[in-house]
Order: sequence, then structure tokens, then C-alpha cells
Amino acid sequence: MKEFDFGMVGLGVMGRNLLLNMADHGFSVAGLDLDPEKAASLEKEASEEHTIKGTTSAQEFVSLLQKPRAIMLLVPAGKPVDAVINSLLPYLEEGDIVVDGGNSYFPDTNRRVEELDAKGIHFFGMGISGGEKGARFGPSMMPGGNESAYERLRPIFEAIAAKVNGEPCVTYLGSGSAGNYVKMVHNGIEYAIMELIAEMYDLLKRGYGVSDAKIQQLFEDWNNSELASFLLEITADILKKEDEVTGKGLLLNYISDTAKAKGTGKWTSQNAMDIQAPVPAIDAAVQMRDISKYKEERVKAAKSLTWEAPAEDTDVDTLAATLKDAFYFSMINIYAQGMAQLTIASKEYNYGLNLEEVAKIWRGGCIIRAACLEDFRKAYQKDQHLPNLLLDETLGASLVATQTAARNAVKMTVDKGIPASVLMSAVAYFDSYRSEILPTNLIQAQRDFFGAHKYERTDKEGIFHTEWNS
Repeated sequence: MKEFDFGMVGLGVMGRNLLLNMADHGFSVAGLDLDPEKAASLEKEASEEHTIKGTTSAQEFVSLLQKPRAIMLLVPAGKPVDAVINSLLPYLEEGDIVVDGGNSYFPDTNRRVEELDAKGIHFFGMGISGGEKGARFGPSMMPGGNESAYERLRPIFEAIAAKVNGEPCVTYLGSGSAGNYVKMVHNGIEYAIMELIAEMYDLLKRGYGVSDAKIQQLFEDWNNSELASFLLEITADILKKEDEVTGKGLLLNYISDTAKAKGTGKWTSQNAMDIQAPVPAIDAAVQMRDISKYKEERVKAAKSLTWEAPAEDTDVDTLAATLKDAFYFSMINIYAQGMAQLTIASKEYNYGLNLEEVAKIWRGGCIIRAACLEDFRKAYQKDQHLPNLLLDETLGASLVATQTAARNAVKMTVDKGIPASVLMSAVAYFDSYRSEILPTNLIQAQRDFFGAHKYERTDKEGIFHTEWNS
């Protein structure tokens, strides 16, 4: 029987589409799923040119693969991943490779790397971004694990990845859980940009009464500028979709405002605090999703905690121009926070991340792909040790030029009583980062006053304590 190039466990939409993508590029692939219908439908979807085999037997599945075997898991994060690994282990051999393609929490990946390394098996954590369409026609992929073992995977992954200027949106990122960590931060950035877009929409719609059609046109125009990004593109499309149930107006206006989340944004914020990497815009985006869940309380509060916004005549074109620059300013600050977290984490966990490569593979295929990522790639190309994108001369100048608009946009949200946590956090982060002096000297004095925690002085070396009451 023919030996297959690659195996996939989990034949849901993502797993099936990735296998079909591989088959399109001439690779023979096998799929394993406990659901007989999914295993059978995989073969039915294959064209005559494809070499695809579906099965429900782990033993048969492993026996189909050429050695060293390359197997990807696309199952829910957590216990299901461990369960699948344990079901495969009796049939695996030294040198085989197992790739977790889900959004696993990076400490779990570290544990699995150690456990399987003891058995001579290579374990990779690989973030995949781009959704079902990306999986079928070209995702962005973020693998981390053993560098030499990656060579077995590289030809397949480079073939199926999205391409930008002929360059595949996949690269070896680093050891251990580097891939899962980068995807986690990718998702944190995604949370913040989604919330930023929502804040702009809210300010335009509720704050200034701009019509849905005009907002749609603005977002479409923005997406044809330096703000071009996948998230703006789909937002413009969302604002076109009519409601088929009622036949009256946009579907968006009938969707609940209680947002859901799968946890990767929360993980980004939690770990950022662990390693002391400030990401206030991402934190704010996570918190806004949490606030949205308290719908009943918000309805009550809206009746009593009132605010009458001052009336004003506003030219929509002038408003749009201000918000466009404010969006750019905030977006760059969001990416800067996420990339700074990756820089700090790379040192903390010995990942050896190359931030130019990260920016490069995010330019296509992934959910946070945007025109500005090419600017980030150039910034890291100039200085591979750049600690923060705000320190890049070109990007810094663009932020200085757009900061007035961002500040004015914050004033607008305050005047209108529109919540804009990410917008405000972006401005506060910028002002904090550019402040040579912060008022944290007072915090140090307070800590010493009530807890004798001591402090350092600006005029001499040493650690000091004062009897503040004497």
C-alpha cells in the first residue's frame, strides 16, 4: 500500500480543508476521525488528482504514513489533545513528529514536548490563522519545536501557506512552545483590533448618528488606504449584509451585544502580567467582552446612570478624517504592545524569536493581516533588537503626526459618553512610554510609608527607608 506524506487527526472543517490544500499541492494525505461519516466524506471531497485516505482506526492511520511520520492534531485544546496523543503512542516510533494545530495554552505544549521527547518523539505546537477559507487556500502558520525535525514538515507547510510577494507565510519560530505563544499573542492583538473597530463604529453610530450605509462606506474607504486589513475588510462586508429573517435592515442590528470568547485573549493578558509586559489595549479588549456579558445589569444602569451629550453640528467628512488617523494611531500602538510582549517572552522562555519573521508570516493568510505589517518587517530588518516598534524612527514619526487625531477622538468619546477602552488605552500607553518621568516615585514613597518596602534615590546609589511619621 502507498505510504502517505502526511496525516491529520480531526476531520472537522479546518482539518479537512488543510488536507485538501495539501492534496492540491501534490502531497498524499491520510485522515483519522472517530466519526465514520467524516472519514468517508474526506475521500468523497477529493478530486481524481488527489491521493487521500480516510480511516477511523488509529493503528491503520499510523501504518499508512511514511517514516518519520508527520501527524497533525486538529482537535479541541486541553484534554482531547492528550487523549489523541495517548491513542497514537502505541503505534508511533522514535523520530516521528506530532503537531498540535489547535490553540493550546503554551505551558501545556511545554509539558507535551518534554513527555514525548522522553519517548524520542518530536512534538510541535503550531498556531494556524485564517479560518476555514485560509486552511483551504493558504493560512498563516506558526510552528515551534525541534528545529531539525521541522525540515520534515517544511516542504509541506511552505507549499500550503499563504504567499506574499512569493514568500510563504510560515517559518520555524523557535523551540518548545514558541509557536503556540506567538499564536496566543496574535489572538490578543486580534481582540484589541476588533474592539477598536467596534469603538469606531459605536462612536459614529450612537455618538454622531451616522447611518449604517455611511459607516460601511467609510470602513471600505479606510480598507483601501494605509489602514488596509482583513478585519476592516470583513467589517465593511458585515455592514452590507441584510437580515434575511425579517427582511428589514442589516443583520448586524439584530445580533446580540453579549460577546463570546475562547480564552486566548485572556491568556495573553494573564501571561503579559506574569512577565511584566504592559499590553493595556489587549487587556481593555478582554475586559470589554467581559462587561458585555452583564447585559441585564447594563440595561438597568442605562436607565439611571444617564448622560446627556452636548448637542453639536458635526461635519461627517471632518469627523471621518479624524477617526481615520485615530484608528491608525491606535492600531500601531496595539501591534507595538503585542510585539513588545513577544520580545520580552522570547528572552523569558528562550524562544529565540525573530520578530521580522513573525511580521513577515502575519502579512498574509491570517486574521490580523494588514498593510502595516510590512512596515513592521522593515523596522525589525533595520534593527533586529528593536525592543518596541514605537522606537522605530519611521513608525514613531507617523504616531507623532497622528496623535492629535487620537487625542481628539478620545475627547469625542468622553463628550458623547461612548465607551472606548482600547482607544483610550492606546493613547495612555503612548503617553506612558514617551514619558521620561512618571509619577511612580510617589507610589514608591507610599509603599515605603505603609509597608517599609524601601525605595531608590535619583541622586545616589543604594536602597533606602524613611520613618515617614517621625
